[in-house]
This record gives sequence, structure tokens and C-alpha cells, in this order.
Amino acid sequence: MDSSVQAQDAPAVKEIGQRVLTLAKGIGVGASITPHAKAITEWADKRKWENVRHELDRTQNSVQQAMNELQDQKLSQLVSLGGWLRGTQILTAVVDRHFTPEGAELLHQPDLLRYFGDRLAAMPEYSVPVVQNIKQALVEVRPLIDTASKPITPDAVKRINAITTRLDGEVVTR
Repeated sequence: MDSSVQAQDAPAVKEIGQRVLTLAKGIGVGASITPHAKAITEWADKRKWENVRHELDRTQNSVQQAMNELQDQKLSQLVSLGGWLRGTQILTAVVDRHFTPEGAELLHQPDLLRYFGDRLAAMPEYSVPVVQNIKQALVEVRPLIDTASKPITPDAVKRINAITTRLDGEVVTR
């Protein structure tokens, strides 16, 4: 379950839904995302956190499908990576404010990091500085997230947030 969901932070959840909708409209896939964004907001207002989590998962799947329909798989993967980075930034901020081991465990996603690293390695045409910085950030984040059976620490959550916040600033200012 997403930590903003777990922390029952309705404003943060609603912000995630609004940002997803804004980004989706910006890349031309807003129509397939609008129902999800509305559902996220409605479920957050009703404090139905499990429903919010399911809708967030459905949103990611819909964005991926819509991007694939646009026939640009590499762009789709970059958009997914950007969504993961922003979501992780928000998630770590919420977990840091309301730290619980269970909330921090939501960050344990080594397979996803590996997937994104492999996809970026397969895109030499996207060798611009910001993409290189994202590659380096994934390398920095991996040991903080891939902790095997050990819990993710409060310090690791803070460091992941600092890394993703730095990247968010770089992406937004480009």
C-alpha cells in the first residue's frame, strides 16, 4: 500500500491524482486517465485507502497502455520512470513525516529499479545530461531500497527523498 495511503494523508493522495492527470493531459493520454484521477480523489475523500491503492495501480497500467497505443515504447518507459521518481519523492516525504517500518517497506522495489536501469541502458539516443543524472540516481537509490531482509531505515528514506527531490528539480528546470 502507498505510504500516503497508509498514512491516510488525503491531501497528498489527492495531489498525486491531480499531478498524474496533469502529466497525462500533457502527453496526450488524459482521456484514459481522467476516470482514475477522479476515483483517486473520491476514494481519498472517503478514506477508502485500499481502493485508492488499487486505483493508483490501475492508473499506471492505463498510462502504460495509452503510451503503447501511441507507438512510442521508449517514451512510455521514460514517462513511467518519471512517474515512479515523482511518486517515490512524494512517498518518501510522507513516510519520513509518519515513519513506520511498514510504510518504508513500500519502497522495497529492487526489481523495478533494475527494470528502469535496463531500459535506460537500452536508450543511448537519450544520452542527455538529465537522463545520465537519472541513471546515476538509480545507482544511488538501489542499495537504499534493495535491503534484502533488513528493514529500510529512516535515514535511507530521507536519502531517497533527497535524491528524488534533486532529480525533480533538475527535470522541472530543463
